[in-house]
Amino acid sequence: MLIPESIHAFLQEEYLISDDQIEFYQTSRFIKLKQVLNQETLEYFNSVISEQVEKMKTESIPLEQRSTYGKAFLQLFNLWREDDRIKALVFSKRLGKLASDLMQTDGVRMYHDQALFKEGGGGITPWHADQYYWPLDSDKTITAWIPLQSVPIEMGPLEFSAGSHQIVEGRDLEIGDESETIMQQKLRVTDFRHVIEPFDAGEISFHSGWVFHRAGANKTDHMRKVMTIIYMDKDMKLKNPENVNQINDWNTWCPGAMIGEVIDTPINPVLYAR
Repeated sequence: MLIPESIHAFLQEEYLISDDQIEFYQTSRFIKLKQVLNQETLEYFNSVISEQVEKMKTESIPLEQRSTYGKAFLQLFNLWREDDRIKALVFSKRLGKLASDLMQTDGVRMYHDQALFKEGGGGITPWHADQYYWPLDSDKTITAWIPLQSVPIEMGPLEFSAGSHQIVEGRDLEIGDESETIMQQKLRVTDFRHVIEPFDAGEISFHSGWVFHRAGANKTDHMRKVMTIIYMDKDMKLKNPENVNQINDWNTWCPGAMIGEVIDTPINPVLYAR
């Protein structure tokens, strides 16, 4: 056993979610859930993932000299392929079933994971919708945003525009200064609720690919450590890419997948099925 038996057992336990919570997610396309990870599990993966990020990070440009996107976070991908302990979290039934329950699918498949570590003094993460980057033929996608510690407002927790998956404007914007400016103006004049709240230790959020979200700057001296897992419907098919970023994602995260067919590649395994 690569991870402690108590943590292994905990990751196999179901997190009980109510019909009302599923309905909230379906309407708002995000939800925050408390106590998804217990203290032992959280502390263990804080240590393991921090260690792996330190090994993988290559950023050498000083924070003040980076672009808005570069200031937002250190971003490292598919840690599950580098460390079997992290794989145990990413492949866990506890999180996979939650993702499937919220999306109301028969199961979920891996798209990719990523660590998003926002340095002390790091800048905003601009308004954006993730699925702009993804060559996926339905909106049955969901990201688990897993803070590895509590995240007070001054550390830059994830913010959501509840229900904003309904709007089409802005779906052609990659993340950056333009998306922040345009979507801030657009969302200000809509009825969508802007949700900005701290995260308790062990609390995680799930959001869909087309819901608009952002994060504030990290105004503390401490690293804001977050692990994310991007799930898709286990029956998700590859669509014809609509921009250069989707072509890049096809080649990077779905290598060998064919347009119009289920994305069943060695790095897109089924993580949970009913």
